[in-house]
Amino acid sequence: MPVAHSSVVFIITGLSGAGKTQALRSFEDMGFFCVDNLIPALLPQFLELAFPRCPQVAVVIDTRGGEFFDDLITVLERVGQRDLPLKLLFLEAAEDVLFRRFSETRRRHPLWGHGSLLDSIAAERQKLAEIRAQASVVMDTSDLSARQFKEKLIASFILPEQADASMQITIMSFGYKFGAPTDADLVFDVRFLPNPHYDPELRPFTGMDPQVQEFVITHPVTKEFLGRFLDLVEFLVPHYRQEGKTHLALAIGCTGGRHRSVAISHYLAEYLRELAHPVVELHRDIERQAEYYATLPTIRPEQPEG
Repeated sequence: MPVAHSSVVFIITGLSGAGKTQALRSFEDMGFFCVDNLIPALLPQFLELAFPRCPQVAVVIDTRGGEFFDDLITVLERVGQRDLPLKLLFLEAAEDVLFRRFSETRRRHPLWGHGSLLDSIAAERQKLAEIRAQASVVMDTSDLSARQFKEKLIASFILPEQADASMQITIMSFGYKFGAPTDADLVFDVRFLPNPHYDPELRPFTGMDPQVQEFVITHPVTKEFLGRFLDLVEFLVPHYRQEGKTHLALAIGCTGGRHRSVAISHYLAEYLRELAHPVVELHRDIERQAEYYATLPTIRPEQPEG
């Protein structure tokens, strides 16, 4: 089966309470196709369906599978014989930490019935000893906060290109006359820039049209603003990512949300795409007054004779 160059399969297993669910969420934030509590016997068929449409996959297989879990080593040997980039992550933690986590959540241990909770933890550790020995990476989460755990996953186990794409950026233009968006992390007001609305030739167009973009972007005050604005955004993005943020929404507003904010938002989105950031570009109010602008005469440049 052909596999893309960046394809990878992460099998996440380990002790109950060690952070497998949190790890899976981190992989999901990185853009992986994730499955929780898969029966080992179904892994080969699942990978047949997943590749090559989902080249990055993360799967949690653990003792919640009961007797089915006993097949994991055999299944991994079968999968390992195929042309698949398979990596096994084993998570563990100290007994007192696992005991505290189960006591706080009040969830039943998968091996409940082996005596006390500590007895169940010890039985699971013994049951997983062989699979632990085969792990690509063994990670102890005892002293890791949620943020530290995610950072360690990125640094130790997640592909560099996945880490770079770990934060989705949304750039949205809007008009203040229609209200500022409530879901934006950062809001920038560009109403100080020259307004194409007052130019009869530009008024019917939007900030996505070249003539409006040229009017807005090439103005001296805009050039000075963009120099400082882009430096600020470049400074902020990696720091937000470092804090574990998976989505950053920037809203840029002008009066009507049709000209200046659209041109600046589009310019910023293109700039971030060139830096390989995943960007979604939205223009919330660009068509709010479309009917009004459609009634305005379009002034076309005179055509040269003959």
